[in-house]
Amino acid sequence: MSERVPLAAVAALGVTQIIGYGTLYYSFSILAPDMATQFSWSSEWVFGALSAALLVGGLTAPWLGVLFDRIGAGRVMASGSLAAAVALTACALAPNKAAYVAALIAIEVSANLVQYGAAFALLVQIRPQVASRSITYLTLIAGFASTIFWPITTALHAHLSWQNVYLVFAVLNLAICLPVHAWLSRSGTARRAVASAAAPQVAGRLPPRRRRLGFAIMVTGFSLMSLSSSAMLVHLVPLLSGLGLGATAALVGTLFGPSQVGSRLINMIFGKNLPPLHLAVIAAMLIPGGVLVLLFSAPSVPGAMVFAIIFGMGNGLLSIVTGTLPLNLFGSEGYGRLQGKMMAARLILSALAPFVLAFAMENLGIATSLGVVAALGGLSIIALSSLALLQ
Repeated sequence: MSERVPLAAVAALGVTQIIGYGTLYYSFSILAPDMATQFSWSSEWVFGALSAALLVGGLTAPWLGVLFDRIGAGRVMASGSLAAAVALTACALAPNKAAYVAALIAIEVSANLVQYGAAFALLVQIRPQVASRSITYLTLIAGFASTIFWPITTALHAHLSWQNVYLVFAVLNLAICLPVHAWLSRSGTARRAVASAAAPQVAGRLPPRRRRLGFAIMVTGFSLMSLSSSAMLVHLVPLLSGLGLGATAALVGTLFGPSQVGSRLINMIFGKNLPPLHLAVIAAMLIPGGVLVLLFSAPSVPGAMVFAIIFGMGNGLLSIVTGTLPLNLFGSEGYGRLQGKMMAARLILSALAPFVLAFAMENLGIATSLGVVAALGGLSIIALSSLALLQ
């Protein structure tokens, strides 16, 4: 088996990841106000519906992870592109609130079929020996999803209703993502990797007797990082306003995306020989580190800028290590199932994060709430660092 990264597959997946995240995730915040108006709901209720949809999506993730291994991640992604197109169309045509919420749940379930968890599993199945590098390259490309789709969604919405924007996005999933995923699902290498042991497997570093404990610790660390990240991103504007930095919200937003991509680029160039566990610990340090910078520097504008850069870099590395660390510790066999279990834990906590931080801000105050977020991030550092003791 060649040791070269399958660049054509990575590039093709990069395009579908940009479309998948752009149409199924990043566009929602821009279209949500008009959705609320359409159904005579407050914005809080619309985002509450999204949280419910994320929660259901998280509950289905373990089953989807089994499918990645059983029939191949490429086939699952092809089906997911079709499901995403149908779900977006159903949401656009929803006649009432119940139908809208059902379609939103379908969108989040279909997102799990086509986004990072599935794409990482596919890269492992195509060429497991170089999957870690492939995952790094993929996250670098896909990191531009928000940069591309926030302005695209805004531009489309200036001329089209939110329903018609969703119909356009349905066409993108059907006309671009479905053929690409269908092509990747026919990869002979991927088929052999799923069907037999013909493709060389990557052995995990953890001894078999310690893998159950190691997996629990790893999932705990990643889940705490996701909780901290999601809570901060959802409530970023009110947090900054409460700290006297409301005017810097737009500036922070412009720095966050490039920082994510920048951290991935730095890792790709200089971190080739850095063990995935070390990279995971660095990511775990950056997220609470950014929160502490914001807490102790407010209301300093330069401090808010440093927060955006550090926090964005941590989030950028988090996307990489959720793909590479499980491969490094547990190997390529059963990788899809592991991704499904991790997706479940992270999605469920991400769905709960907005409520947890909103409750904390209301009852504890903003400064204390940021301290709690930083403490949760600190626990993720301890959890991931302890994995070194199991090897």
